[in-house]
Amino acid sequence: MLSRMDTSWDYILKYVILGDSATGKSSLLIRLTDERFDLTEPTLGVEFGSRIISVGEDGKRVKVQCWDTAGTESFRSITRSYFRGAAGALLVYDVTRRESFEHVTSWLEDLRKYADENVSIILVANKIDLCCPNQQPLPSIQYGHPFPAPDSPLSAGSSRSRSHSPSPPSKSSTGLKPRAVSTMEGALFAKEYGLLYVETSAKEGWGVTDAFEWTAREVLEKVRKGEMERRKPAVRLKDAETSQGGKCC
Repeated sequence: MLSRMDTSWDYILKYVILGDSATGKSSLLIRLTDERFDLTEPTLGVEFGSRIISVGEDGKRVKVQCWDTAGTESFRSITRSYFRGAAGALLVYDVTRRESFEHVTSWLEDLRKYADENVSIILVANKIDLCCPNQQPLPSIQYGHPFPAPDSPLSAGSSRSRSHSPSPPSKSSTGLKPRAVSTMEGALFAKEYGLLYVETSAKEGWGVTDAFEWTAREVLEKVRKGEMERRKPAVRLKDAETSQGGKCC
């Protein structure tokens, strides 16, 4: 965990958080920036937050600047303008609301249309605490497994792999809600569309930092391979000779 007092960074990445209203986008941002959970009012337009995180085995310090966008149709034209120049995007749905998952395709179409070609996108299945008492491992079917990638495909017996999610218990006996979108369905959708995949709980803090870090790792890998155009403002590399500002990368 990085010290809050240490403000130096190696890269600045612009992120956008998008998806239907009431999927917990603002709560994810608050959990990242303030390390707390808060029930929020619906976002009107956009909200902003930032945090420096350590990324990868070499500990690159990445400042993620996040724009939390409104999920209502009336603000759609406004939020689209924030997609431009984004290096990373969190596409969020609520695992207890089937319609929020079904609308992911529309949000993804907007993102692919208005964002830069090389934007790294992670599909975020949020509010899993409503369906299960603890965090579950993810299936190996997911695209872009958490870095560093395993040397060989994970076996069914691996602790980092799981099969289909078990049927959720009834709310009457456990207080948990039925899960409307299974882990495997979300992961297969992500694989089909070339997205990263993570499951999160803003309330419990499960997977939230992972969502931002895994995306940042993919962005930095693209930078290493020269896939990010240097003229694009999506990624800024700190000038080694100064502690202030940065230059395009």
